[in-house]
Amino acid sequence: MRKILFTLFLLGFTFSNAQAPEKWSSSDIYSEIQKLNFLGSVLYVAAHPDDENTRLISHFSNEVNARTAYLSLTRGDGGQNLVGPELREQLGMIRTQELLAARKIDGGEQFFTRANDFGYSKTPSETLEIWNKNEVLSDVVWIIRRFRPDVIINRFDHRTPGSTHGHHTSSAMLSLEAFEMAGDANKFQDQLELVGTYDPKRLFFNTSPWFYGGTEAFEEADKSRFLTFDTGTYFPMKGLSNPEIASLSRSQHKSQGFGSTGSRGKQMEYIELIKGEMPTDEANIFDGIDTSWNRIQGGKEIGSILTKVQENFDFEDPSKSLPELLKAYHLIQDLQDKHWREIKTRQIKDIIYASSGLYLEAIADRASVTPSEEVNIKLEAINRSAAQVKLISVELVPNNTKTELAENLDNNSSWNENLEFQLPENADFTNPYWLKSEGSIGMYKVDDQNLRGLPQTPLQNKAIFKLEINGEPITFEKPILYKFNDPVSGETYEGFKVIPKAELNLHEDILVFNSSESKTSEITIQANQADLSGTLKLNSEKDWSIKPNEFKVNIAQKGGAQTFKFSIFPPEGQSEITLNPVLETENNRFDQNVVSIDYDYIPGQNLIQKAKLELVKLDIKKKGEIVGYIAGAGDVVPEAIRQMGYKVDMLNPSTINVNSLKKYDAIVLGIRAFNIIEDLKFQKKQLFKYVEDGGNLIVQYNTNRGLVTGQIAPFNLQLSRDRVTNENAEVGFNLPEHELLNSPNKLGSSDFENWVQERGLYFANSWSAEFEAPLYMNDPNEVPSSGSLLVARYGKGYYIYTGLSFFRQFPEAVPGAYRLFANMISLGK
Repeated sequence: MRKILFTLFLLGFTFSNAQAPEKWSSSDIYSEIQKLNFLGSVLYVAAHPDDENTRLISHFSNEVNARTAYLSLTRGDGGQNLVGPELREQLGMIRTQELLAARKIDGGEQFFTRANDFGYSKTPSETLEIWNKNEVLSDVVWIIRRFRPDVIINRFDHRTPGSTHGHHTSSAMLSLEAFEMAGDANKFQDQLELVGTYDPKRLFFNTSPWFYGGTEAFEEADKSRFLTFDTGTYFPMKGLSNPEIASLSRSQHKSQGFGSTGSRGKQMEYIELIKGEMPTDEANIFDGIDTSWNRIQGGKEIGSILTKVQENFDFEDPSKSLPELLKAYHLIQDLQDKHWREIKTRQIKDIIYASSGLYLEAIADRASVTPSEEVNIKLEAINRSAAQVKLISVELVPNNTKTELAENLDNNSSWNENLEFQLPENADFTNPYWLKSEGSIGMYKVDDQNLRGLPQTPLQNKAIFKLEINGEPITFEKPILYKFNDPVSGETYEGFKVIPKAELNLHEDILVFNSSESKTSEITIQANQADLSGTLKLNSEKDWSIKPNEFKVNIAQKGGAQTFKFSIFPPEGQSEITLNPVLETENNRFDQNVVSIDYDYIPGQNLIQKAKLELVKLDIKKKGEIVGYIAGAGDVVPEAIRQMGYKVDMLNPSTINVNSLKKYDAIVLGIRAFNIIEDLKFQKKQLFKYVEDGGNLIVQYNTNRGLVTGQIAPFNLQLSRDRVTNENAEVGFNLPEHELLNSPNKLGSSDFENWVQERGLYFANSWSAEFEAPLYMNDPNEVPSSGSLLVARYGKGYYIYTGLSFFRQFPEAVPGAYRLFANMISLGK
């Protein structure tokens, strides 16, 4: 996988390693003490990663000191990826981590529902039908009951269905319903075994001039139910303004290309009251809500202690606050209010840990292990303060390996010990909890109610350090990690992962056959244990033949591998099957592979899934032999073109010229190429000349905003945001005799069956007379659009623009997408 190297300097930290433990400065400790002294919560609600207003989240977290969270109904699985080829579930994993990175910066927490981002939706009615409205609504109610916000803020307006993305409006509609339901004991009663009912106080809509169509209309709007406040605060202890923090947070959405430049000065925000009582103090969203420690029974004394801690905080020696912090910690353990007891216990433990200069670490001697395997764990504990710290015990979980110590940790004297840690045979693999069971197009399947809403799988492998600080018992949990020294980056951390004892790694995801000739493929068995032996079986169906279809596997060493070649013989007619290999050993059956997602700006991710190879026999013909491809945002189209039988050369756009392009039967531009490749501003002339001289140029979709040039075609061509989101929408032929629809493959309605997620996006909506539009299509109750596929003769060659989402169809082996693309490459030959 590709590595994206960057260094982010923020609040005294260098985040060059996404897994590294956080280390707070005195300023950070003081900021957390301020938050410890505030008992109020805000929940921000929207549909996707990137919908959140990071200025508001940072404002409430860092200026107001409220506990602040963002509920994104989806993980952004249906979007595009600007950093690599991952789509769908794997993109959702990336965007989950991007949101967690954003929250680390702006100070918020992160939640999700089980809703799957199935792609753009034009209406909330369609959205809520595909999502299963009741299940997503139950998740929103669950998160409100768990998080217990005083205030909920919706990013979108529930009153404007059809004016924006259906997911957007749905998020507001569901939030509004959940606001009323969370306090009703008759709603989602099964949750009440785990959590109580709860009534939020106020619900707002985070409005702006954008929602009114411009500044003039916004200025004339009735603002009697608006709260207006400035979020442009400058934080001297951070050396950053609130908008600067917000831009750093937003810039974590790297897979969406949302890098943001910070600003300084006033930044006004507007929220409109939808439910609840209007605050008397319009500058205070918590007006009338007690956000002090007096809010809870037994809190007054705690508040008094912590007020003194805040007033007397010593930035040069935070450990001076420890006696009072420990006194407050002890009192917090006696609180009757379970909700605030748990929240404030977590907060004050982090503050005590940082104030005492404690450093606790558990490092495995390797990055991954298998169930029942034994691993050495190096433990470290150090106290860097004058406090009396005693290490009582360390326990490793799961399997509860424990060492009893009663070891005094003298100031700045490190304690180290090694423990052998054996994972249980039934240890869970390191895998996203929402991907462990197969879901539907619109919903992930999560049976465990306690997991619903969580951003990621709870910590499974950890070390529990039991200490006494100045005689007060206190426990800290630390993740088991893997650490090594990188020659360039230095100290580098990785997550500690539990993986299967054997991996079945096919060398392709999909194989396309356009004739009856066989193809050779390979599979590698990776042994994650010693002495792996068994039989690998490759069973086929539907007249497909695999030879050989069985192999004996014998791998002596852990980490070893065996690769096997096999031939695949397709049937005569068009056919599609999924090949699922299985390794059978004496005691086990293995059928999984491990997909690693590795980018430097987020923690490494593992996806453990069933090994499979999609086999597709197409009735497909082609003309031409060699294609040049200029990569845009990450996609798999080049490999799909190879599967059709073409030779594909990846081209550097900065070095292309008319002479170098002459040999290609077609030049294909990757998705968003005109959005992200600056060289095309100048090199478009070379491409258009190639067409004029007889070439065939295929331009896949570009967004209509952010083009590097206003001229993406040799004739007038204007892009829009038009799209057809229903993947089953009827496709009609404007020009049934057009060469694109007939040669070398004669296309029909069956070629547009079984498409996935959408027909296409960013269609053209205005073009010159030189263009022909062979297709038309539309979503329900909309006027047909012909801008999905346009072709123009220019000189001796052809220019094609297509908004059809081939980049989604090819990984899913949609036959008609291959046949149409082959016709596009073959045009004019």
